[in-house]
Amino acid sequence: MAAAAVMNKEKARFNMIQQQIRPWDVLDPGVLALLSVVKREDFVPAGHKDLAFVDVEIPLKANAARGQTMLAPRVEARLLQEVAIKNTDKVLEIGTGSGYMAALLAAKAEFVYSVEIDPELVELARSNLEKAGVANVSVDLGDAAQGWSLYAPYDVIVVSASMPKLPEALLRQLKIGGRLVAIVGEEPTMEAQLVKRTDENAFSTVNLFETAVAPLVNATPLDKFVF
Repeated sequence: MAAAAVMNKEKARFNMIQQQIRPWDVLDPGVLALLSVVKREDFVPAGHKDLAFVDVEIPLKANAARGQTMLAPRVEARLLQEVAIKNTDKVLEIGTGSGYMAALLAAKAEFVYSVEIDPELVELARSNLEKAGVANVSVDLGDAAQGWSLYAPYDVIVVSASMPKLPEALLRQLKIGGRLVAIVGEEPTMEAQLVKRTDENAFSTVNLFETAVAPLVNATPLDKFVF
């Protein structure tokens, strides 16, 4: 029975990668291999294990605020591919959640600084990462909606939720040559964006794909026109 359960889990993981993730232009062999190695189900809350490989956002705790979710697997994988982590990179992740994206980033980066605003999720992520044997991630409790200057500048910044706009303070924490991925906008129109800092005062932005995900707690709102 146990062997059958393991086989079914691996079949579900294989189907997630082949049917959800590859069709979303995630074709980097290193990223695809990583999705087989880092066990997503180990980062899914106990009550939602059956959703570990399903194309949905997963609530991270009972009565979770909107935004306290795991992103859909295809979105996580595409962001991971586009930011092209190197083994010398110092990474900031904003919105640790269950720790899954931090684990994926840590498998490729030198070190990941992840920041989470919810104390319960900080404990969950730390526990999940420790159980998974991930040593090169620190999880800090705090509000990183404007970035996290404590360890700046960073080679890479990943925002694991949406923001109506990217704050200047956050962009300024990128090293020159650094990359940031985030989902920017408000429902119903959001774009995943890859931003590169090209010099001291210049950034280039590429729109990657359209999606809609829950907003980061305390994200900077768009300026509203007043008539």
